[in-house]
Amino acid sequence: MPPPCIRSVLAGVAVVFAGIGTLTAATVLTRTGTAGANLPFDIATGGLAVLGAPLLLRWPVRVASALQVLATLSPAGTPAATVAVLQAARERPLRIALPMGAAGAAAHAVQGLIWPVAGLSYGWFVVLDVVVHAALVAWGAWARTRQELVASLRERLHQAETGQAERVAAARAAARSAERARIAREMHDVLAHRLSLVATSAGALEYRPDAPPERIARAAGVVREGVHQALEELRDVIGVLRADTPVSDGNLPQPELADVAALVGEVTAAGSEVRLTDDTGSAAAPASTGRAAYRIVQECLTNARKHAPGLPVQVDLSGAPGDGLRILVRNALPARPAAAPPGAGTGLVGLAERAEIAGGRLRHGRDQDRFVVTAELPWPA
Repeated sequence: MPPPCIRSVLAGVAVVFAGIGTLTAATVLTRTGTAGANLPFDIATGGLAVLGAPLLLRWPVRVASALQVLATLSPAGTPAATVAVLQAARERPLRIALPMGAAGAAAHAVQGLIWPVAGLSYGWFVVLDVVVHAALVAWGAWARTRQELVASLRERLHQAETGQAERVAAARAAARSAERARIAREMHDVLAHRLSLVATSAGALEYRPDAPPERIARAAGVVREGVHQALEELRDVIGVLRADTPVSDGNLPQPELADVAALVGEVTAAGSEVRLTDDTGSAAAPASTGRAAYRIVQECLTNARKHAPGLPVQVDLSGAPGDGLRILVRNALPARPAAAPPGAGTGLVGLAERAEIAGGRLRHGRDQDRFVVTAELPWPA
């Protein structure tokens, strides 16, 4: 069964053509008493016009031209010829509709000469003829313009909906990409530090098997504690991912600026030589600033263990509310550069991104025989 919209269109077309047939029959009947009327000819002409009217849907211009000829020969062709002019104006541009309207007016002007209308002068008949056909062309042109406008609005709506869907998809993809990058930073920050401590202590056990028992026990304890803490922190991250919630400040354990001292103490206990100078006072830094500062110091200490094992590291913290927070991490460079471990350099890139996200900036590079990392983070008053 056709859809409702198609059924309504077909019903409308059927009504129009039924109306043409009815008007044609009425015209033939009114001419039965007209002097000189040829009833069989009128019936034949009207029949041809009614049968040809449905073809207007397929060939509006050609069929309209043929119907104008029939209208010239008999008034029985007038109903179909009139609808033909309207249909041609609806389906074709104005440059074609105007000649069709003129042809219809000319055909009925000739018809008026052959079959004059009683009680109406020929001059007035021609005036009415021209006015009616001009109105038909204008009506058809208006309907065509309205149809094109509606189609254009529908196309624009479709394009707008498509564009909106594409923008939403792009925004979701960007959000997923940003989320993946954030998860990657969290995984790196959480695990790299712990695993580097484990690797340092395990290396000491490997290269100093003759060390005193208490040092071996202490190194083994660092390995055990580091692995345990790495597993715990990894479990926290995986738990967040399994919960299908964004990695945010509230669902992962987040360090603060005050935790930097404990971080340095942990690294020192593992055998590294790290000195901390903290001139920030007792004021608490904002959570985002403190977290970024902790991660920067943590990654710098991790890099120092990787690239300059056994060499001293100096960490300086300074700043105050309204003045910003400054971080300076320096470590001596080895005489012979250590082999670059897998993924070398990605941590510094992540630190620069983290500092930028926090509203600050980070610089790093060699300064004579030292490697220096400088970061500036906002600290509102």
